[in-house]
Amino acid sequence: MSVHARVRSVPHSSPLAALAVAEQRIATLVRPYSLALLRVSMGVVFIWFGALKVAHATPVADLVAGAVPWVDPFWFVPVLGGVEVVLGLALITGRWLSVVCAVLVGHLTGTFLVLVMEPSLAFQHGNPLLLTTIGEFVVKNVVLISAALVLAARLRDVSSATPYAVPSAAAARVPQPPIPAAARSGRSG
Repeated sequence: MSVHARVRSVPHSSPLAALAVAEQRIATLVRPYSLALLRVSMGVVFIWFGALKVAHATPVADLVAGAVPWVDPFWFVPVLGGVEVVLGLALITGRWLSVVCAVLVGHLTGTFLVLVMEPSLAFQHGNPLLLTTIGEFVVKNVVLISAALVLAARLRDVSSATPYAVPSAAAARVPQPPIPAAARSGRSG
């Protein structure tokens, strides 16, 4: 059920009606900025984590090395960090988002190698339902994958001048309940 339908279905004198109206107004206020905030915040995190890898200052170097033991971590971790910095910059600038989101999904999916290659680091007592700190660190990437998919799904229409469609003022208004015909004509019921 849409927010508009919920607003109409709740009696207007109830606290739920006030909550529904407030929810709609807040959504209308943040909608134009939410995707840009998601994009920029992800970009900052990727630049930060990537820069740590490039500078050989990351706490996850051994974790990465254990997940891909067939690759020399001395060069692989900084290269991976460089890729993360480039992805972060692309997210912030909003350029090449379809490619960036595809690479992000691939990169983040690769982090799940830790669960396969180093399960003793990810799971307590071998139980996949009992995650360690490292396991939680890896599994939270499901959220980042979802965020990348949201960004990819919201790519701008090529005919639009703005990166993301901003709802028109008319579409963003909170709908009012229908006025009975008798009330419109001034007759009482």
